[in-house]
Amino acid sequence: MRILHIVTLHTPDHAFGGPTRVALNLSKAQRAAGDDARVMALADGFPDGALPGHVEGVPVRLFRARHLLPVFEVSGITSATLLRTARRMMRGADLVHVHLMRDLVTLPAALIALATGTPLVVQTHGMVDPTENKAARITDLLGVRTVLRRADAVLHLTEAERLAVDAVAAPVPLTRTVRLVNGVRPQERKPGRAPGRPPTVLFLARIQERKRPEDFVAAMPHVLARRPDARFVLAGPDTGALPGALALARKLGVSASLDHVGPLDHEAVLAAGRNADVYVLPSIEEPLGVSVLEAMSVGTPVVITRTCGLAPDVADAGAGRVIDSRVGEDAANARAVAEAVLELLEPEAAEKAGRAAWELVHGRFTIEAVTAALRPTYEGVVRRRGAASSHRFNAPACHVT
Repeated sequence: MRILHIVTLHTPDHAFGGPTRVALNLSKAQRAAGDDARVMALADGFPDGALPGHVEGVPVRLFRARHLLPVFEVSGITSATLLRTARRMMRGADLVHVHLMRDLVTLPAALIALATGTPLVVQTHGMVDPTENKAARITDLLGVRTVLRRADAVLHLTEAERLAVDAVAAPVPLTRTVRLVNGVRPQERKPGRAPGRPPTVLFLARIQERKRPEDFVAAMPHVLARRPDARFVLAGPDTGALPGALALARKLGVSASLDHVGPLDHEAVLAAGRNADVYVLPSIEEPLGVSVLEAMSVGTPVVITRTCGLAPDVADAGAGRVIDSRVGEDAANARAVAEAVLELLEPEAAEKAGRAAWELVHGRFTIEAVTAALRPTYEGVVRRRGAASSHRFNAPACHVT
């Protein structure tokens, strides 16, 4: 099967995070299974003339981002060349998988797929939900509702996301929704912490307000009071919250125990997980975080909040600790993070939760299992639409600038 994934943005520091990671992970697994899967996206932050034609072994078509509406940040970037090329490549695709958000890339691409009669699967990654934002509501009226209502399948991570997407599409109920979780590559389980090595606590995600990095930093004094040798690592691209987090560390007098390492590539992400004893993501809302799965894939127990889509799985498996976290209750949030971290730094709890985390990912969240679960949806879409199996991509897997 010839599959074209369309996602908004790819950058050298992986700042866009989840949707691009999911598109790459799915494409790698699909190609390993014999499909011709590739990814199309905007590119930003690359040197002139240096757009890659492959990312992690996946053929990509990248186009330089034009910042048409800077006030809307990622939602305001586009490329007319990308959209023209997408229309051409859709003629040779059996199916287009659009990682949809309210933007000027994936939304028009999905509308082009509808206009050209190309079988269309959309995946919203928790990015399309009811809102009072005027610009978003106009975008819904102009195209998002049409895409959701007419797509051949709409993928959701959780039941909460399904209800949210259905509310955006209202009053027309969506009948072609399919749950698809995120998946990661299975990894070898790491050994336990070597004697004499200080315990390490990791935050690895986009450093933005919604993910609550300040709760991570605010927990440090409580942990250091009992584990003064502990190290804390703050990793990931800054999307607005880094200055506040570092300022809080200085205010609390814990900067010497905090390492800010910036954005990491995929292999470095896995290495950071192996070097950590506990992974912390105190996000207020997190549909089904790939970074959480990657930490657990190497056997690192996690601390996440009840509003994370993985919370029931982590709690049931004993793969870490699930805590409450509420906006405006900073002191309580910090203490909850600290208590959970301290529990998981105890040798017996660390061994038990680390093994449970590794087994949870290997049993339910490998990218191979996710790809296999997605296959019947793809085949059903193509079958219903009567797409010819002899289609071909019309363009080579090289970049266009």
